[in-house]
Amino acid sequence: MDQIAALAVDPAAWVALITLIAMEVVLGIDNLIFISILTNKLPEADRARARRIGIGLALFLRLALLGTVSWMVQLTTPLFTVFGHGFSWRDLILMAGGLFLVWKATKEIHHHVDPDPNEDMFEAKTTQTFAAAIGQILLLDMVFSVDSIITAVGMTEHVPIMIAAVIVTVAVMMVAADPLANFINKNPTIVMLALGFLLMIGTTLIAESFGAHVPKGYIYAAMAFSAGIEALNMFARRARQRRRVKK
Repeated sequence: MDQIAALAVDPAAWVALITLIAMEVVLGIDNLIFISILTNKLPEADRARARRIGIGLALFLRLALLGTVSWMVQLTTPLFTVFGHGFSWRDLILMAGGLFLVWKATKEIHHHVDPDPNEDMFEAKTTQTFAAAIGQILLLDMVFSVDSIITAVGMTEHVPIMIAAVIVTVAVMMVAADPLANFINKNPTIVMLALGFLLMIGTTLIAESFGAHVPKGYIYAAMAFSAGIEALNMFARRARQRRRVKK
């Protein structure tokens, strides 16, 4: 309690908290896009519940990982070297998460563009179950959590600040999840754009695992630019529809 009271009156602690919240919210965009696409494949009555449960369990997962910060930091220690690059547990986790995202996005794109969506080489069973959706949400959240927590350790050494940032971020995700998912579901072209984002994010995670650092600013600038272009396309389509109605 004394530590929390001391942090409450420390300006540096507030700066670190605000910075961490901003970072976590931005990183949470990736997670929300994935959750939206994943839960939109469920029956409509189960979608909102799946998002709430998935994000809620993700909160407990992140808090549990924060309780092992000293162990998490050791995940950056190289385990073996290949072609001069030392691979750590963090690298292997990022690689697995990146490959999963690339596989998932590629499979979903294939299903969207295939005029006859039968069983394919990506998946023998195309239906999505409630438990499978929750499991995949937690799997990907663990990947993003490991990366964000290790980054957070480099920004502050105070675990209470990290916990506060995680709670605020998950609250924001909980509020934004349904509107974002509904918007994606109502605009089919947005689905393909979101899948493209997941492909890019997955590729970035794989590159990071091989030591090729890609500045996050470039990634989110590209996403913002693409979203802006798609917004212009949506306005143009609505304008054409209004003109046809008037005629």
